[in-house]
Amino acid sequence: MSKLFCIQKCSIDFMGNRKNLNFQLTDFPFHYETKTRWKDMDSFGHVNNANYLTFIEDARITLFKRWKLNAINKSLIVASIKIDYLNQLKHPCDMVIGQRISRIGNKSFDIESVIFNKGSNISFAFSLITCVCYDYEKNLSVSVFPDIIADYN
Repeated sequence: MSKLFCIQKCSIDFMGNRKNLNFQLTDFPFHYETKTRWKDMDSFGHVNNANYLTFIEDARITLFKRWKLNAINKSLIVASIKIDYLNQLKHPCDMVIGQRISRIGNKSFDIESVIFNKGSNISFAFSLITCVCYDYEKNLSVSVFPDIIADYN
């Protein structure tokens, strides 16, 4: 069942039922390690919220390489990004971004990502990204690539 997520660490399904979310890094098969940088901070002394998306994008690129995507006939378009900020992130911080394929459609799929504090299950943000498989030679969306389906299963 599809879910919408909110900042109070709860999920709301389309029937309006709420459940608590307890993210665990072990629930995500793909891990990407990174660190905050001095330039990531804003004037309030914490990591600016726009940088969370950059961390998640860097992690997502490792999946793109894994699937051997190219810019011609085996590519993707990011159709939607939703992010929930769960905890304040301060510099310096070592992070692990956990990722998983959470839905496969005919031509699109979803990637769930959570930014964790390295060495603990403290989560800073959750994102849900919908990607569409695309062939730029033909200029049209195509079926989800087998490599992506394999990572879902």
